[in-house]
Amino acid sequence: MRRTKKKAPKVCYFSTNNVEIDYKDADTLKMFMSPQAKIVARRRTGTKTRHQRDLANAIKRARFLSIVPYVTR
Repeated sequence: MRRTKKKAPKVCYFSTNNVEIDYKDADTLKMFMSPQAKIVARRRTGTKTRHQRDLANAIKRARFLSIVPYVTR
């Protein structure tokens, strides 16, 4: 039998810290982007469905306004 460690439950960053999702806040948006500037999946970050949708829209809006990059090399 294999023994597996129990993972800590993932919690939504925006719900626990009472943070609003804002497209102008590049530092918060970059927390949810991979080093290649892709939007990180919900199952990895633990954000709620509604917040993930709002986050994706905020990242796309910030990309359009050149606040965060589309891709990094």
